[in-house]
Formats: sequence, C-alpha cells, structure tokens
Amino acid sequence: MAKAAKAGKGNDDLAAIARERGIAYFLIAYVDLFGATRAKLVPASAIAGMQKAGAGFAGFATHLDLSPADADMFAVPDPASLMVLPWKKDVAWLAADLWMGGQPLAQAPRVILKRKLAEAAALGYRMRTGVECEFFLLAPDGAGVGDAGDTADKPCYDQQALMRRFDVIRAICDGMQELGWGPYQNDHEDANGQFEMNWEYDDALRTADRHVFFKFMARTLAEAHGMRATFMPKPFPNLTGSGCHAHVSLWDPAGRRNLFEDGAGELGLSAVAYRFLGGVLHHATDLCALFAPTVNSYKRLNAPVTRSGATWSPNTVTYGGNNRTHMVRIPEAGRFELRLMDAAVNPYLGQAAILAAGLDGIAQGRDPGRRLDVDMYRDGHKVKGVRRLPLYLLDAIRLFEKSAFARAAFGPDVVASYARLKMAEWDDYARSVSEWERRATLDA
Repeated sequence: MAKAAKAGKGNDDLAAIARERGIAYFLIAYVDLFGATRAKLVPASAIAGMQKAGAGFAGFATHLDLSPADADMFAVPDPASLMVLPWKKDVAWLAADLWMGGQPLAQAPRVILKRKLAEAAALGYRMRTGVECEFFLLAPDGAGVGDAGDTADKPCYDQQALMRRFDVIRAICDGMQELGWGPYQNDHEDANGQFEMNWEYDDALRTADRHVFFKFMARTLAEAHGMRATFMPKPFPNLTGSGCHAHVSLWDPAGRRNLFEDGAGELGLSAVAYRFLGGVLHHATDLCALFAPTVNSYKRLNAPVTRSGATWSPNTVTYGGNNRTHMVRIPEAGRFELRLMDAAVNPYLGQAAILAAGLDGIAQGRDPGRRLDVDMYRDGHKVKGVRRLPLYLLDAIRLFEKSAFARAAFGPDVVASYARLKMAEWDDYARSVSEWERRATLDA
C-alpha cells in the first residue's frame, strides 16, 4: 500500500494538524455501496502511518461485493476532507478512498465519483452541487413522530413545530457554521416530524463529503437530544417522503465562470446546460437504482396523495421551469434542480450518476425537448409520450443492470456488483411476510 498515498506536508500533514488543533483521535471513514458509513477510530499517535498506508478493513464485512477470501482493503484518508466534530472537539472525521492490492477499489463510491470528476476535468468542466437534506425526527424507537403536538394537516414551515425542535436544529446548524459550510436556512418540511437544512453549494466531492458527515451529525445530535433522525425516504405511508433535491451547475476549471448560465438562453440556461439536462433526462430510468436505492424509495416516488395534499416527488421523466411537480425544475438562471434523488441516496453515487448522465448528454448533444409548463400532479395524465419512472426497486435494478450506458460509465464490474447486492436486498424483502399480507390473506 505504499503507493496508495504519500505522507502529507504542511496543511496536509495530519500528525501536524493533530498537534496544532488538539486532536486526540481521527475517524477514518468510507461509505459502502449501500450508503452506510464505516469507520475506524485512530489515535493521533498513529495517524502518520495511517495517512501513508491506510486503515485496514475486511471488505466482505460491509456492503461491498467482496468475499472473505479477498485481501485487506485500505482506507486512505483525504486530508482535504477533515472535519473536527463540533460536539467532540478532540475528534476529527476524515473521508477515505479505498485501495486494494495497490490500486483504488473500483466499486468504492468515493473512488467512482472522483473518477467521474477527473473525466469532467479533462473536458474542462467542474461540477458544483448543493443538496437539500430532508429527514424526520422520531421517537427513539422509531415508531412515530417524536413531537406529540406536530399534527397539522399542512405542517410545512410550521413555526411552532420548528421551534419545539429548536435545540436539536440549532445544534446541527451551529455545527455547520463552525465547520464553515455556510448554512443559510432550516425549516419544518411538508410532513409531521420532517425537517430540511440547507448549506451553500460547492464542488461535488466536497458536497458529497459534507452530505455524508451531515447525516452522521444529524443522527448523533438527535440521539443526544433524546430523538432519532431518519433518512428513510417514506417512513409513514400517509405523510410526504424525504427527498434529497440536487442543484447542479458546471463551471470552468478555475471555478470563476458558470457554464450553465446564459442571459440569452431560455430561462437563463446555456446550450451546454440543456445538453447536460438532456443526458440526465435520457438516463433517468437506467440510473434510478442509484438515485432511489431502496425498496422504500419507490413508496415515495409512486405514492398516492399524502395528508398534506401533494407528494412533492416525481413519477415521470419531465422538466419544467420554476415548477415543483416535475422531475427537474429550473428555478433560476445558471442551475437546475433534480428532484428524483431521495434521502437514502448514496452521497457519492448520486453525484457520480448526475455527472455521468450529464457528460453523456453533452457528448451526444442530447436534446431535453420542450419543457412542460403544466401541473403534473393535476394534469400529468393528459400529457402524452412521457416516460414513467420505475414502479419498484426490482424494476430499477433490472434497468440499471442491462444498461449499456451504465456499464460504460461506471464499468461492467461495478454495475454487476451493485446489481447483485441490490438484488439480494430485494430477495430478502420479497421473502419477508408483512403485516398487510397477514391481514389480507391469512384466511385466503
């Protein structure tokens, strides 16, 4: 593993950073294919060796398509990702890249995103993104919303419900401010017990690292306040699900010029932006297994009308202007919002999928077609020729597995590994017997 990384110098030297900042321990973390964060706790006295060679893990023990016979994989920390825990200031978190046999592990989500970003950079593109993280604050057992007073039919932006959860929301927001993320708003969302917190957009890798850390921070601080934070897309059938809307733009290599912005373009978007958007629309169904990765995801995408009156999620592949009933919204010049991703999305794979589809759209000159200026919730049934998103995870896995584009974009082995693990998850779900089945068919 000596070739995996070189000991950093100056601001990259983790041992020096530990001495300067009083860090006693480091969490060296990676995200597996299912989006679960795995970590080892390393004392500062050992971080120099870990920075050079990486922390060792058995890949089969997590959601990676490896066997117990495979060699160790090593998580090599990225010093640029370092974040000191706001609630435990002598511990710092580091995102890591996985290596095996002296090579980056092809199926590691952060490695996949970095590879796509390198491809974009070679073409003169730098993707910047922001994500809108929605989540529920539940009772510790997860059985229901933790706030007994949060019962309104239309609870979105409910000031009273927001302020009853002020302590935990403030703790998370204060953490983001301390970390320098530029948080700018927090609100009660459209479901009882649901919240959204926003911070400034940035380069896609930094946004993905922060997204991973945000979920860790929200869960940890919710626990400290006697609650449970969940990013399950649809924990309650009658309430709006949790999405993870992504705001996307491409910039020049220096990060000075937004290549999506064109004052003369329709809705302020450039020709490059529309070709990128064309790729996202073209490949949305093939990549849905990445954007909506769980069995539960499809209960959000294909939900009946919820208690609030709208699902706020798409089920067709369409785009519009500043119109939240479409899969893609163009809220203003220079960016678009993809509303397909949900709260369970793997932060790295979601970003990689957007970029892969968009780069293909540019390369192939894909035309997104005319935008639809209609309310898709009310009049979508009248629109002819629009494609529907997959109804179930099984459908999405099959589309992803047979997609020639996905195999070219991510590599056939990566696609096969993801599909194999997700199919095992589907099979496990299919073998389970639900309470609905018992109620409906016990006396069949």
